[in-house]
Amino acid sequence: MNKDFLAKSREVRIGLVVAIAIGLLFFGLNYLKGINIFSPTNYYIAIYKNVDGLVPSNAVYIKGYKVGQVDKIVYDFSRDSSFMVYLTINKDLKLPKGTRAELADEGLVGGKQLNLVLGSVSGTYYHSGDLIESAVPATLMETIKTGVLPNLEKIVPKLDSLITNLNKVASDPAIGKSLASIQRTTSNLDETSAQLKSMMHKDVPQILTKVNKMADNFESVSSNLRTIDFASTIASVNQTLANLASATNKLNSKEGTLGLLLNDKTLYVNLSNMTGSANDLMVDLKAHPKRYVHFSVFGKKDK
Repeated sequence: MNKDFLAKSREVRIGLVVAIAIGLLFFGLNYLKGINIFSPTNYYIAIYKNVDGLVPSNAVYIKGYKVGQVDKIVYDFSRDSSFMVYLTINKDLKLPKGTRAELADEGLVGGKQLNLVLGSVSGTYYHSGDLIESAVPATLMETIKTGVLPNLEKIVPKLDSLITNLNKVASDPAIGKSLASIQRTTSNLDETSAQLKSMMHKDVPQILTKVNKMADNFESVSSNLRTIDFASTIASVNQTLANLASATNKLNSKEGTLGLLLNDKTLYVNLSNMTGSANDLMVDLKAHPKRYVHFSVFGKKDK
């Protein structure tokens, strides 16, 4: 009897160990999948035409925060929308009507994830087991195919024409001459820059020194000008101008000797006649000096 009891107790212990191992294995597998079996969840369903590599245990995010994961994927290829994706979401999170599940890339490694875009809060919410909207954003290749390639097809002929024109321009001999001229101009500019640099180091300091000296001289002249009594000088000049005006008025009038001399025509005529008479007298004196000069060597009087 003891042997039977020991055998049965051994089997019980083995069974307990196996059960505990199975429980730990179940718990460990769900933990590795990211499933918290102790946290209550709701599940929702989203239908897709193409899951693009989405697999169970992929994460579900709202604005980058993980709120659940993909529980399972059921497919039926007889329908256009072949995939039914079951999502397990934290039970305390309510999804308002209009919420949609967008399929997106998880990162650089190429995995997939679902992003929940919450609808407007209108007071009505999805219940566990409801079907929610699904969305698949356009991939990069689709964007290139639909948006970029048509534009490229329009641009390519223009590029061909542009390249042809560029080849014609590049083969023009004038381009080579222009480049050579530009090179010479650049060399001249380098020389000019070197000369300017030398002038800035040598001539400019001397010029500035002279300018400073001139400024000092101007300051000295300005100081001297401030000491001049311009009021008395201007008064003296005004007095001189008044005297000149008075003398000019007297000369223009017939008063005084100079005024009469300049303005009296009769005096001018008399002076002219007197000058003519003097000329006649000189001529006659040269012709008949004895009429006017009487002299004798021996003291006799000549008649």
